[in-house]
Amino acid sequence: MASMMFTDCSSSTTSRLFHLNRRNGTSLLRQCVGQLRFQTTASGRGCIRSSSSPISAISADTKSEGAATVIDGKAVAKQIRDEITIEVSRMKESIGVVPGLAVILVGDRKDSATYVRNKKKACDSVGIKSFEVCLAEDSSEEEVLRSVSGFNDDPSVHGILVQLPLPSHMDEQNILNAVGIEKDVDGFHPLNIGRLAMRGREPLFVPCTPKGCIELLHRYNIGIKGKRAVVIGRSNIVGMPAALLLQREDATVTIIHSRTKNPEEITREADIIISAVGQANMVRGSWIKPGAVIIDVGINPVEDSSAARGYRLVGDICYEEASKVASAITPVPGGVGPMTIAMLLSNTFTSAKRIHNFQ
Repeated sequence: MASMMFTDCSSSTTSRLFHLNRRNGTSLLRQCVGQLRFQTTASGRGCIRSSSSPISAISADTKSEGAATVIDGKAVAKQIRDEITIEVSRMKESIGVVPGLAVILVGDRKDSATYVRNKKKACDSVGIKSFEVCLAEDSSEEEVLRSVSGFNDDPSVHGILVQLPLPSHMDEQNILNAVGIEKDVDGFHPLNIGRLAMRGREPLFVPCTPKGCIELLHRYNIGIKGKRAVVIGRSNIVGMPAALLLQREDATVTIIHSRTKNPEEITREADIIISAVGQANMVRGSWIKPGAVIIDVGINPVEDSSAARGYRLVGDICYEEASKVASAITPVPGGVGPMTIAMLLSNTFTSAKRIHNFQ
């Protein structure tokens, strides 16, 4: 077996950052991922329950003839945004409150500025008010902490997001930990993660990417209880919370990481696979049990001279091979990615509901 190199395909915020070499004809990319559920459930998700029936019914036990069902993250994310729009309007009409999301941007990175603009646009599209603080690259950590503190105390702000990466002279964890747990819409606060890990405890928020993965399974009516699930990757942002969420859904969970022996054999036993390692096409069709359901979180650039930018995006799973074996699979792009901001918007609305005791 060829050696594997696992990388964390997400940063410690909602965005996942990929540094690519321009000499190879590639560039710097980032992919945002997100979260949902407005009614608190036993698995710690708070989400709008759609009155519509599930998008599809998929079985992880048997492989139907033909290609795998494509789990359309774009369609699900749009459905979620439409639901949020209705609920935000209802809140405004009922109690006069508009949910607010604050983003703190430090420095002048063009990619970070782009993602902040995209989040603002997404907020506007569903009626959520957006707040933004832009600080210079050479700002002190104390200045950033003052901005965090100000938003913590601002009753019109219900969610706070610190755009990463931060300048190297700042203590990232110190700043992230300063965000009030009740406004930690990224779900990264140690208390939220700790509550997620404990039976009988409920986190206020769940990290966006893994929550989006589980939401896709729910929206496609894919059973989790009693299934064998394999999570490839153990990052604090995706792998670890994804495994915890699957466990809360009564799956039997195995985590594969860079020190795991015989990962192919373990993966071949899985009914559900969630991969988040940032390794292009690492999981081949031969790794997959016929009829398995695949959620591919990875987003990796590979050189492609026929593409306008000189590269194309692929997942951790070899889609061409896996789609012939699996019963359902997320595409890259267009699978998990679009769920990110939808989940972030959902968490912001959930926070506003909780703070204002809105039913």
